[in-house]
Amino acid sequence: MKCKILEGTKENLKSTVESLGVRGKMDLKPVIDTVQSVIDDIRTNGDEALLRYTEKFDGVKLTPETLRVTEEEIASAISQVDPELFEVMKRAEANIRSFHEKQREEGFMMGVYSGGKVGVRVRPITTAGIYVPGGTAPLPSTVLMDVIPASVAGVKRIVFATPPRKDGTIAPVILAAAKIAGATEIYKMGGAQAIAAMAYGTETVPRVDKIAGPGNIYVNTAKRLVYGQVDIDMFAGPSEILIIADDSADPDFVAADMLSQAEHDRLASAIVLTDSAEFSEKVLERVDVRSDMAERNEILAASLRDYCAIIVCDSLDTAVEFSEEIAPEHLELCVRDAEKFSEKINNCGAMFLGSYSPEPLGDYFAGPNHTLPTSGTARFFSPLNTGDFYKKMSVINYNRESLEQVYKDVAMFADSEGLTCHAAAVRARFM
Repeated sequence: MKCKILEGTKENLKSTVESLGVRGKMDLKPVIDTVQSVIDDIRTNGDEALLRYTEKFDGVKLTPETLRVTEEEIASAISQVDPELFEVMKRAEANIRSFHEKQREEGFMMGVYSGGKVGVRVRPITTAGIYVPGGTAPLPSTVLMDVIPASVAGVKRIVFATPPRKDGTIAPVILAAAKIAGATEIYKMGGAQAIAAMAYGTETVPRVDKIAGPGNIYVNTAKRLVYGQVDIDMFAGPSEILIIADDSADPDFVAADMLSQAEHDRLASAIVLTDSAEFSEKVLERVDVRSDMAERNEILAASLRDYCAIIVCDSLDTAVEFSEEIAPEHLELCVRDAEKFSEKINNCGAMFLGSYSPEPLGDYFAGPNHTLPTSGTARFFSPLNTGDFYKKMSVINYNRESLEQVYKDVAMFADSEGLTCHAAAVRARFM
């Protein structure tokens, strides 16, 4: 079955969005039970459990000594990477780092009440854990996107984890990217067991303060279950793109951009919103042609059948309402005056304005982070950023004169809550 064309109106908006959101309605209880047992085992048995699961799930027998990647392994990996690709990754790293350096945060101090001061001090977290999946292909772009913000924030210890290949090694391009980005130590571990190891620590793997990075349903469930023991970046789901296009757009460009996300996996979603029925037919025709020629056409066929659609809306304003309800991970605006049109948008992970800002530009090279909120969470989550690797401390510094001006107010407030010792603590200084 090919991608479907639907009708979109204000009246059927919610029902149509719900029909396209079935990816979020999976029964997670069996997954939660499995992942919780892995976490409990790692927490109790440390390295022994981690190595056991690595052998069971990845088919690799490691020891505590071979779990961590050596500098010699990294040097060997870099020598195996295509030099031209290595230079491309370095240029991408420069763009990503430059963008994230603009996100650096500084604290402040402000004066109050005759010499008193209050403010905020910003400090990087001590240890960050970065996870990058193995999957069907190595993802060096994700390595750059997830390690660099931690590096820019000033995190001293960046623990990088990724599953080993069947021969016990890590893809050379992944190790090269991790080195370029600034990872300080690299471990051969994947899945829920890697998340648990970083959350609780083992004899070999250090406990981290925050875990960031994408993964499959087991990895993301593990992140949910260890949240509170450590911080995490976000709750991520399958990839998705939404494209708002009018008849000024090139239907072949739009079709190509749909497939760029649909090829990720069978659960990936690609949706086009347009106000032109004629345009929708042209896009569908180009989707059929391009998907037939694509290498990952089996994955594309499943994604297009189950989670993709071209929706013909009664107006572009209705298209915006659909988009705001879906809150997509990636939003392309292939419309006249895309920059002005973008002012209507509040909910998305990343916006791509105009026909020459395709989503893959953001995936690899432009600079903004490609680790983005999915499954509607762009309503309240933001892209991974430098600020994710900071923590903030409040600072209160009053002297006698400044406290004397306010202590009666503080004491009255405390008395009103029945916390008389609080009140006494400030009165004691002036009795």
